[in-house]
Amino acid sequence: MVVHTQDLIEHDIDLRAPNLYAVIIHNDDITTMDFVTEVLTQVFGKTPLDAAALMMEVHELGHGIAGVYVYDIAITKKSQADRLAAERGFPLKLTVREATE
Repeated sequence: MVVHTQDLIEHDIDLRAPNLYAVIIHNDDITTMDFVTEVLTQVFGKTPLDAAALMMEVHELGHGIAGVYVYDIAITKKSQADRLAAERGFPLKLTVREATE
């Protein structure tokens, strides 16, 4: 009996999309709006206009979604933003949670 490798590969692999995680940025009374906008453009790749709109959402609602990524990228983005905030002396808080559809 001859077994074809291609047949094994096609039948044995169950591919599914990875889980996605939202990076949430939280409002506080110390971090400046300019710094939040800077983080959103530099770390999360937002345009200046989109960053300003999201910064206002965070200011008004208390939080907003900076981006949605696979887990490793979400954690990396959070770490980059945390490092920038610490370097500048801001208490900016970001959290990561599994994204819901």
